[in-house]
Amino acid sequence: MNALPRTGREAAELLRARETSASELTDLAIERARADTHNAWLLVSDDHARAQARAADLRLRAGDAPPLCGVPWACKDIIGTKGIETTAGSRILDGYIPSYSATVVRRLDAAGAVMIGKTNLDEFAMGSSSENSAFGPVKNPHDATRVPGGSSGGSAVAVAAGQAVFSLGTDTGGSIRQPAALCGVVGVKPTYGRVSRYGVVAFASSLDQVGPFANDVETAAIVCEALFGVDENDATTMALPAESLREGLSDGVKGLRLGVPREYFIEGMEPGVERAVRAALAALEREGAELVDVSLPSTDHGLAVYYIIQPAEASANLARYDGVRYGLRVAGSDLADTYRRTRGEGFGPEVKRRLILGTYALSAGYYDAYYSKAQKVRTLIKREFDEAFAKVDALVTPTSPSVAFAIGAKVNDPLTMYLNDAFTLPVNIAGLPGISVPCGTSDGLPVGLQFIAGSYREATLFRVAAAYERIAGPMEVAA
Repeated sequence: MNALPRTGREAAELLRARETSASELTDLAIERARADTHNAWLLVSDDHARAQARAADLRLRAGDAPPLCGVPWACKDIIGTKGIETTAGSRILDGYIPSYSATVVRRLDAAGAVMIGKTNLDEFAMGSSSENSAFGPVKNPHDATRVPGGSSGGSAVAVAAGQAVFSLGTDTGGSIRQPAALCGVVGVKPTYGRVSRYGVVAFASSLDQVGPFANDVETAAIVCEALFGVDENDATTMALPAESLREGLSDGVKGLRLGVPREYFIEGMEPGVERAVRAALAALEREGAELVDVSLPSTDHGLAVYYIIQPAEASANLARYDGVRYGLRVAGSDLADTYRRTRGEGFGPEVKRRLILGTYALSAGYYDAYYSKAQKVRTLIKREFDEAFAKVDALVTPTSPSVAFAIGAKVNDPLTMYLNDAFTLPVNIAGLPGISVPCGTSDGLPVGLQFIAGSYREATLFRVAAAYERIAGPMEVAA
């Protein structure tokens, strides 16, 4: 075998038929990760992965094997891993080794999945291109001169390039769905509260959510089944009954009402992206879906709301990096000088920019004018989504207004960079689930189609995404 199985189902069938072993798949994944030329990996954990693979082989031989047992996966390096360095892509955490694993990691450990290593990202997940990492930019596997999207670029590339069967990312304003679109893979942002954030380095706590990348919708659903559930260590998680997210994958879209928000087809969207999305909408209609024109009038305010709430929460969360308890320490003449020197050398320019914005928005005299008002508009955005879902089963939109852009093209223009998340961040503001699936190409580069469902309606989300996936066919694994 010279290539990893493309999907979780393929891997499981090979493992259960004894045509390969978890150890063989792991060795192949390690080999491919170490040969990566896209800067997708920050660390490949050979010994840890091989130990997990041996344990998975024992479970497979005993017949006690969940669907993900023995399947190689990649972990975004903002998710804590016990005994394995976790940097969040930042110099300020260079060398930090957590004393415990995040709940999502422990749940995948319990499922027998094999973690190959940690993937590169925008520093503290602050970015839309994976260019802001302290350890260098990630390159798109379809064109190495272009970005893979961000902030979970390394995790998207690991799947797109066939270095892992699935991976985990985090999504605060589109950081799973946008790189999924630009790399031609599936990316899921679950409902806020579906997945524990315990052990994940905090960015913006009311927006962050962990989710999977995969080459197909079914694998993403299997991973979500393993991740979903209440966690006593995270008070935001919801105690909901366990459900099969795969049960309705073959049900199709016939009879479903799919809303098409007019505000998501904007001036400035690349023509090739719009053509691909319009063709997808027509294909869904031919399959029996009813397309419904809907309006989400506060969409235009989403970017402003997000870039007040998110930096404000980041400024509070990142105050803990002070050079005293863990991570980088640059000694100064006194405590305040130590803070300044540590943060000055440890944080990159994009992190500093957002911390300044957030601290300003929370400061005396500006809290009511900015942060408090943004939260009120956030409520309006959520209300508009709720009104739409009273009429339709799901929404269909582009994931990103453009395909992957050239490395360096937008890094010095923050506003243009932030506009890349215009179609994804409203989902986080409203706490809804969203999925991006491949939707053809424009100029030879992948285009993403986004489906959005009501809160805790992931089963519907996967149903419509799987239906479109059957229409579109599989995206080829990148070189």
